[in-house]
Amino acid sequence: MKNPGFRNIGLIGRLGSNKVVETLKRLMRYLGEHNYQVIIESRTAEVILGHGCQEADLKMLAEICDLVIVVGGDGSLLGAARAMAKTGVPVLGVNRGRLGFLTDILPEKVEEKVAEVLAGKYTSERRFLLDAEVYREGELIGSADGLNDVVLHPGKSARMIEFDLHIEGQFVYNQRSDGLIVATPTGSTAYALSGGGPIMHPKLDALVLVPMFPHTLSSRPIVVDGNSEIKIFISGSNETYPHISCDGQTHLVTKPGDVLYIRKKSQKLKLIHPLGYDFYEICRTKLGWNSQHSNY
Repeated sequence: MKNPGFRNIGLIGRLGSNKVVETLKRLMRYLGEHNYQVIIESRTAEVILGHGCQEADLKMLAEICDLVIVVGGDGSLLGAARAMAKTGVPVLGVNRGRLGFLTDILPEKVEEKVAEVLAGKYTSERRFLLDAEVYREGELIGSADGLNDVVLHPGKSARMIEFDLHIEGQFVYNQRSDGLIVATPTGSTAYALSGGGPIMHPKLDALVLVPMFPHTLSSRPIVVDGNSEIKIFISGSNETYPHISCDGQTHLVTKPGDVLYIRKKSQKLKLIHPLGYDFYEICRTKLGWNSQHSNY
């Protein structure tokens, strides 16, 4: 029996991939044959000629869809997640990228797994996002949000940057480094992992702060409560204009003396998985962990 809550299905695909287009067409055909209303994201629709479906931008998809299916890699899902979290529309990922921590349906099983989800056979979880706000002399000059992380970095400059870190109003340290990664559990398997941070289970309500090439051997990643307010003062002694990136997709430029605040967003992403989703199995597969059981 179909889940009556899923009638309007949004489709988003990674651009520049023939394999993504192939999977999208399979989805459109399947959904059309089963009388679902298909709405294609506007930029995605440009690469599917003669599709005959309704088109909408990300903001409209978030308002009119009951479910959004993303075909691509984790980066494609990140972009959709920030829009869908605003209205709580659930998101399902089909992996046509490299790793696929978030897009966990294999393309060869797309009809089978999507059918199960539409029949109500799925699990769902809530993933929190981060808000980043930059203040200059007390005035807000820019903001962005991210599902994976907020990263302070030098931008195009190869110089180190200096900043003060405060957590929940308490001074932590002054640091000279290539920057700082503030990541959610979702983002702990992304850029933060490359920087030497820990893997955090998605259900944890925590943040990890990972220094990037710090100018001291004693700087290590710090894990703090997910509701913590992170305040970063960009030192006035910097000779460069540090950048802030959210999920590597949205960018803000700061100047010496600016203050960056990072807080948990009130809205959360509703991420859907087919039954049998196993975070540790995904880690074994994607990160090359040994999958052979010992003999007990």
